[in-house]
Amino acid sequence: MLGHHYTHSFLETAVASVNAGCNLELSYGMRNNVFMHIPQALAMGNITLQMLRDRVRPLFYTRMRLGEFDPPAMNPYSSLDLSVVQSPEHRNLSLEAAVKSFVLLKNVRGTLPLRARDLSSQHLAVVGPFADNPRVLFGDYAPVPEPQYIYTPRRGLEMLGANVTFTAGCSEPWCQQYSRAELVRVVGAADVVLICLGTGVDVETEAKDRSDLSLPGHQLELLQDAVQ
Repeated sequence: MLGHHYTHSFLETAVASVNAGCNLELSYGMRNNVFMHIPQALAMGNITLQMLRDRVRPLFYTRMRLGEFDPPAMNPYSSLDLSVVQSPEHRNLSLEAAVKSFVLLKNVRGTLPLRARDLSSQHLAVVGPFADNPRVLFGDYAPVPEPQYIYTPRRGLEMLGANVTFTAGCSEPWCQQYSRAELVRVVGAADVVLICLGTGVDVETEAKDRSDLSLPGHQLELLQDAVQ
């Protein structure tokens, strides 16, 4: 509200927020956040003690229902470790969710799906800054996975026994330095080409928005060269 000039100070913002029913502030890295001014607002009579109790009650009710105040022995999740999280059952479920989340925009001549039994006789080129870079495959607010469980497009295809040739074309999503000659060489010798492009957290995250939807750097040029 302060940034939009609805209020003129953190104190005013705290008063307006609490009076409007807001009971939770999301802030990070601030030495003095908005709701730290609630005691001052209370002392000045801008809000009442009963109002504060009404705002806090649902917060603690939710936290209690989530078990935050229970002894660790009562929490069934406290005993889970990576062997459970990365169990075959969970990984298969993740694979199923990934497969079902794909959106196929166009399938000329029934090119897809690629069948594993046919891949051994074909030469695949996997290109682009997202083809074999585990670090850029996860978006904002993603967990930090164990590297051994990350499957890049290149790694996944190689596990299927495919004859894969790879080049990134550019080493990072911004794609400021583009190696066209290497891309043309790899693509020109392939039967099937998979081009892996995008943005990732290097290019856009919360509070780091872009002004357009264009592919960053030379990525569009990389795509056009591969298609040509």
